[in-house]
Amino acid sequence: MQATQTANPPDGNPPTFESVWMQEFREGMKELRESQKEYALHLKETERILKEQAEDNNKRIGSLTNLFGDVTEAMIAPKICDKFNEFGFNFLRANANPRFNDRVNAISFEIDIMLENSDKAMLIEAKTKLTIERVDKHIERLEKMHKYADLHGDKRIFLGAVAGIVVTDEVKDYALSKGFYFIEYAGDNFFITSPSGKPKEW
Repeated sequence: MQATQTANPPDGNPPTFESVWMQEFREGMKELRESQKEYALHLKETERILKEQAEDNNKRIGSLTNLFGDVTEAMIAPKICDKFNEFGFNFLRANANPRFNDRVNAISFEIDIMLENSDKAMLIEAKTKLTIERVDKHIERLEKMHKYADLHGDKRIFLGAVAGIVVTDEVKDYALSKGFYFIEYAGDNFFITSPSGKPKEW
């Protein structure tokens, strides 16, 4: 019976523990690099899917917010002139979503509802959820309106009002302290609170 012989490497020397270990180490590192590449590709694909889902969710939320905003405006627009005229104004018309653009002077803004007569105009910000940030944005909008009016020979006085379905007492007090009229809902109706002190004029 012949003894089984182990083939020697080309150099004629038998494999050592170190050479076998290094060979296995190199093969293991190769497999690890391939696994890392596969993981990186999988991670990139996952990030792409999550990004697409986030963009889709943002679009859906934006559409829903716009819908609620439209409902908010529709609830107050028909009777808003009459309500403000009880405070001594004589507003003749209510315009929904008027836009103002002056490319030369880089002025561009939109108003939810604008009440007008020959010497005054009331700019109303109507949102489902009113926040302090929204109130501050409306202040900026009135400043733009004042600048736009000066540039275009409009000498009317501009006032501000804010409306919301979901509003905290903090936000309401903040809006009133800034000289805004506050429009508050009560069932199918609404009522208006005068600002703290004299109404702010722009």
